[in-house]
Amino acid sequence: MIDLLIAGGGPAGLATAIHGALAGLEAVVVEPRPTPIDKACGEGLMPGGVRRLRELGVAVAGQPFHGIRYVDGESGRHAEGRFRSGPGLGARRTELQAALAERAAQLGVRVLPGRVDQVRQDVHQVGAAGLTARYLVAADGLHSPVRRGLGLSAPLAPRRPARYGLRRHYAAPPWSDLVEVHWSARCEAYVTPLAPDRIGVAVLTSDQAPFDVQLARFPLLAERLASAEGTPVRGAGPLRQGARVRVAGRVLFVGDAAGYVDALTGEGLTLAVTAAGELVRCVREGRPQAYEQAWRDLSRSYRTLTTSLLWARHQPRLAPRIVPLAARLPRVFTRAVNLLA
Repeated sequence: MIDLLIAGGGPAGLATAIHGALAGLEAVVVEPRPTPIDKACGEGLMPGGVRRLRELGVAVAGQPFHGIRYVDGESGRHAEGRFRSGPGLGARRTELQAALAERAAQLGVRVLPGRVDQVRQDVHQVGAAGLTARYLVAADGLHSPVRRGLGLSAPLAPRRPARYGLRRHYAAPPWSDLVEVHWSARCEAYVTPLAPDRIGVAVLTSDQAPFDVQLARFPLLAERLASAEGTPVRGAGPLRQGARVRVAGRVLFVGDAAGYVDALTGEGLTLAVTAAGELVRCVREGRPQAYEQAWRDLSRSYRTLTTSLLWARHQPRLAPRIVPLAARLPRVFTRAVNLLA
C-alpha cells in the first residue's frame, strides 16, 4: 500500500514526497497540471529554506541575496538587515518546482495526472483519486479543495480587507544584493533578484487594481522600471486562509493548505519545505497526531511576526512609521530579519 498519497505537485507537495522517499516511505503525487506550474509568488527563499533544500539534494538555479531592505516608497528612506547565517536565494517558481520534480523522480516518486476531490477514510486507510494509501497529504494550495471538502476551512473575522498578490518579472539587472520591500500607504512591493538580468516584483495589496496602478504608488521604483520589459502579470488571493486543524484522521495538511496568514514576511516557501519534513517524521514514527503541535511550534514566529506587522500596517497613524522606526532601530530590525532567516 502507498504510504503517502500527496494531493498537489507544487513545492510543498514535492518536498513532502522527497522527505518521504528519503525516509523509506512510498510517496505518490497526484497533480492535474504538467510541471512546472507558474503561480504568483515572491520567489525568495530565506537562508533556512536554502539549507533545507540542500539537505534534500535539491539544486536550484537562482540569484543569492544577503538580507532584507525596507524602503519608503516616496522618500527612499530605508532600513536594512543582513543575514548572519548565509544567503537566501531568489529563484523563479518554475525553476524551483522543476528542481524539486527532478529530485523526486531520482528517488522514484511517481507523479500521476489527476485531481483529488473526494476523500474517504477509515481507521486503517484513506482513499482518493482512485488510489488507497495509509495517509493523504493535502498540499493543494491556498484554496485547498481537500480542506474545503472536509469542512476544515476556518471562517475569518472580517476585521480587515482581504489582501491579494500580483507578480511580474522584469528584464533588468538587480541593483542590490538584498530583497527590497517598498512601502506605500496602501500596499507593499517586493523586489527580488532572480538572475543577473532579471528581477521579480510582487505587490501585496488590499486594493483590487491593475499592477501598473499599484506600481505607480511607488514613484522611485516605477521610475527605475520605466524602461524595463515586463512579463504578463500573475495574481493570487485572497491570501489569508484559515484552517481548523493540520491533522484530520489520516489526512494531513502542509504548505498553504495548512493555513496562511500573509506573504508580508516572505517565509511561505521555507515553512512549507521545513513543515514537510516534520510531517514525514511524525508519520514515520507512527505519531501523525503529533504533527499538529509540530506545525504550531515551527510556524509560531512566522504567525506572530506576520500578524503583528499586518496589525501595524492597518493602523493609520502607525503604518507610515514602520520604515522610519526600522531605520532608527537597526539592531532590532536586523534581529527580526535573522529570526525569519
